[in-house]
Amino acid sequence: MQQVVEFTGPQQVRLVPQEAQPLTPGTVRVRTWYSGISAGTELTAYRGTNPYLTKTWDPERRLFTEGAPTFAYPVSGWGYEEVGEVVEVAADVTAYSVGQLVAGIWGHRSEAVIDASAPIHRLLPAGVDPRHGIFARPGAIALNAVLAADVRLGETVAVFGQGVIGLLATQLATLSGGTVLAVDAIESRLELAARLGAAGTVDARHPAGAGAEIRRITGGGTDSAIELSGSHRALHEAIRSVQVEGTVAAAGFYQGDGLGLRLGEEFHHNRVRLVASQISGTPVPLGRRWDQPRLVRAFLDQVASGRLAVAPLISHVVDVADVADAFTLLDRRPAEALQIVLRFPAAQGADR
Repeated sequence: MQQVVEFTGPQQVRLVPQEAQPLTPGTVRVRTWYSGISAGTELTAYRGTNPYLTKTWDPERRLFTEGAPTFAYPVSGWGYEEVGEVVEVAADVTAYSVGQLVAGIWGHRSEAVIDASAPIHRLLPAGVDPRHGIFARPGAIALNAVLAADVRLGETVAVFGQGVIGLLATQLATLSGGTVLAVDAIESRLELAARLGAAGTVDARHPAGAGAEIRRITGGGTDSAIELSGSHRALHEAIRSVQVEGTVAAAGFYQGDGLGLRLGEEFHHNRVRLVASQISGTPVPLGRRWDQPRLVRAFLDQVASGRLAVAPLISHVVDVADVADAFTLLDRRPAEALQIVLRFPAAQGADR
């Protein structure tokens, strides 16, 4: 038997037993050490606002339509920030061996049988703390957004939202040569952004609006902006913050109607270029040179080299048995937490 995190309804989460999967050709079994909780996507499932829980996703037409929800409670095994140890390998697999550590996506479960050829899994680079491997997917999302914003040496970029992915984007944009203005409503996150390389910070609650304050600081607006908070109001301020014909990469997971987003104002009059950044695809102008495996590889290489700091983003490491308390904290007291990492029994003795 394995243990799996399951959402049984809005604001309801528990740890449940589940039958272990059999090993099949082309697969390996991994035993989970750590699994990070996404304070964006996973909270939409926890809160019941995720569109997959309220509408039908038509994969052929790529449309959400009214009808039976694509997913219904109980929902098991959500999560996309896992690190685990290979404990069993199918006879036809040569890419993995027992004892190796893998970063990948198999959800909050104590073990999983994964496809050895799937590009979403990667051996953890030597020297990387296993807990830091949980950032592989969030880091790829952040890097994808920085690429979508086309951040260049000598340019300014505003990064709206200094949660985990926003703080990673702030560092990656800085490494790309950009001068970053970090925006958030939580003072401790702005302080951390400054320590991690942001050239300046702006309180999202500024009376004139963060966009207007950024235009004042920069003398006319930034070259680009990245919006990662998932707030429609923040997306509106990101649009206000850029120069005429500037670029805004909308990378947040926006829920519900776009209250606070007024496209007839600065977006229209300043001819702002608004692009969507979502991890299922890389920016079109980059062509085939970039894909998801390259995003993960590039990000983890920065972590392994020490050029990118992820340790300051981990605010809590908790036993998986306390998963309900972890989600309550993220949902009700977000200012008190950044990255919460679930520790599974297999990680016993791994913490350093």
